Amino acid sequence: MRIHCLGGGLVGSFVTRRLVESGFDVHLYDVVMRDTPANFHLGDALVSDHSHAEIIVNMLPGSLGNKMTSLLKNTGQRIVDLSFSESTPDLLEDVSSTILWDVGIAPGLSNMLVASAFREFGRLDEVSIKVGGNPQQPDEEWSYMAPFSPHDVIAEYTRPARVIQQGEQVEVPAMTDLHSIDANGRGMEAFLTDGLRSLLAMPAQKMGEYTVRWPGHIQRYQNSKLSPDELVEAWALDPLRSEFTWMEVSVSSGDENRTWIVEDIGKDGDSSMARTTGLVTACCVIAWIDRPDMFGSGVYAPEDLPDDVIQLVIEIMRAEGVSIELR
Repeated sequence: MRIHCLGGGLVGSFVTRRLVESGFDVHLYDVVMRDTPANFHLGDALVSDHSHAEIIVNMLPGSLGNKMTSLLKNTGQRIVDLSFSESTPDLLEDVSSTILWDVGIAPGLSNMLVASAFREFGRLDEVSIKVGGNPQQPDEEWSYMAPFSPHDVIAEYTRPARVIQQGEQVEVPAMTDLHSIDANGRGMEAFLTDGLRSLLAMPAQKMGEYTVRWPGHIQRYQNSKLSPDELVEAWALDPLRSEFTWMEVSVSSGDENRTWIVEDIGKDGDSSMARTTGLVTACCVIAWIDRPDMFGSGVYAPEDLPDDVIQLVIEIMRAEGVSIELR
């Protein structure tokens, strides 16, 4: 089984390594030299030959990732798209490939948990997703390190947030509904961003996704005059600084309520965001290899995954030390 992994950043390197450890013939494509244990190809993935791959895992950032998936939409191959671009694969037309997109932590695991609740209850009244990857301790500056493409983080802060209100999809400015929360004993803040994506198609009366940051971070951003490139430098990841990823997914339906708390602090040199995102991605790739007929041609979101695959993702994450509690 030959797998092409496109993009070897923080998450891309983790996913690639997991697939190599699972015994697959993995080829990593990147414009930057990587020491990830895979068959490495230095160069632009957009112009490389991927015709021999049985599965392609697109982990290129933002618009590059979207362009890559657009180029692959009619090759007849299986594509796992983790690029988190503003223009999403469900907007593609005349797709003969099979595309599974947004299989990270949020979107990704969050969608799977909401889908599980929907299948159990038959309807959803209110859904709230709060998620963020942050340093363990705040500081006197940004209290933040970007665990994935900083430009994608900036895009989250700037584009309108699509939410569900009174059963209808509406747009509100990003960073609105700012409020204080308790993240497992940490006093933090949450604000709306455009993270629901495919979940917007799921019927509910109210739904929103919130990004979680240390107090003062988003106010500093709103008042900053730094350019995007300067922000990228200011938010550079410090691998020696302790960090964590925390997510709360709350669902209500009538008198029924479900709340999942997901948390990780990293392990064995891998950051929490690489683990919580990459474990979901790798699990989905391996499950799809084991069940090649899981999907026909077309575009599929995380909530389209079968219940047993969703449960497998949760079990593997727990086995790897990621805390997932149902309250």
